[in-house]
Amino acid sequence: MTLPSPEEDAPARDLSFERCIQFAADLIRIPSLPGEEEAAARRIVDELKMLGFDEAYMDNAGNAIGRITGTSGAPSVLLCSHMDVVDVGDPAAWEHPPYRGVVEDGFLHGRGAMDLKGPLALQLYAAARFVEDRPEGDLLCVFSVYEEKGGWGMMHFMDTSGIRPGAVILGEATGLDLCTGHRGHAELAVEIHGVAAHASTPERGRNPNDLLPHVLLAVRDLSDAQPSHPVLGAATLTPTVIEVWPRSGNVVPDRVRVTLDWRVLPGWDEAAALEQIRDAVAARVPEVEGMRVEVLPGRARFQAWTGYEEENSNFTPGFLMEDDHPLVVAAAETLREVLGRTPEIRPWKFGTDGGHSCGTHGVPTIGFAPGREALAHTNRERLDLDEARLAFDAYPALIRGMQAALVAAQGVPVRGIHPPLAATH
Repeated sequence: MTLPSPEEDAPARDLSFERCIQFAADLIRIPSLPGEEEAAARRIVDELKMLGFDEAYMDNAGNAIGRITGTSGAPSVLLCSHMDVVDVGDPAAWEHPPYRGVVEDGFLHGRGAMDLKGPLALQLYAAARFVEDRPEGDLLCVFSVYEEKGGWGMMHFMDTSGIRPGAVILGEATGLDLCTGHRGHAELAVEIHGVAAHASTPERGRNPNDLLPHVLLAVRDLSDAQPSHPVLGAATLTPTVIEVWPRSGNVVPDRVRVTLDWRVLPGWDEAAALEQIRDAVAARVPEVEGMRVEVLPGRARFQAWTGYEEENSNFTPGFLMEDDHPLVVAAAETLREVLGRTPEIRPWKFGTDGGHSCGTHGVPTIGFAPGREALAHTNRERLDLDEARLAFDAYPALIRGMQAALVAAQGVPVRGIHPPLAATH
């Protein structure tokens, strides 16, 4: 496959697969770590404008947003892919330079090729084909920031935009399968507070490390009791980081923090997770005068490239769309017709922005895209261009199929989302 040179100006309204992949390669050449997505966001908005979207703008979190207005008041479909990427690590460890966007041997190589700048380009160009062939309902694109650090960009959009789409299609890697959910993610902490002292006279302090084994046993008790789901598998809980303060080899510390990674099932929220950990700690950890133990929610301060800042939870809910949900049925049937095979319906192993669109806000959410999960976040990241072309051809039909199912379901109570539909925020 030969692409136009990066310096070559794109012809107006060139909606070819080759131009789409050139745009993806352009994005790969723009490093965009979480909080540093400005150049990528501006490049995306420029592309939206050039391709004729009715609206193309950035919100105060830095998400790039496009809209194509539909012909009626039918429910809207929202396409979502994130523009941020993880760090490349040692560039010398890559076979192809991570920020070059090289096309070779049938693959697009580089950081973001499949996670998620390649699929982002496919979604954007699929949407652009509706500029002159309008859908019934609005077609929205939200290309989000900060997905790699808890999905704050999509969380912010869903919480503050006032827009509630009828359905969301995510561009996270599915290998052309149909993905319908995933476990949630809670990052919590247990802190043990004591009294600092010089290490030469430890009896003058209260060493929080003395209670650390009890805390770890409490976590193990809770980990061993985790429930399982027939589709999503088991919830998992494990300690990941242990920190002490002050960090000095000759000081009895006055604080120890144990960070916990909890992959939770749909329907769990942060409050329920905190309560379970507190109960487990209370059952295992003895009371010691001058010491206390507290369980803390995960909080993070997000600073967008726009300058906007916000402290928020870093909890991402899980969700699952049932196989017989009307939108899942419609998506599977559409993909069967386009791809010539019935797609496997399955969950992702990792978290996505769907935790916020569906898990928090109850908007039906599915995923369809090229790419292998095992290549994400590695120095072998690449996008199979044969798969990408199939997705490029399938997306317009998938969008129309989803909109038709939404129109058919208007006014009809629909079940089959876990957790159940949340109230509109």
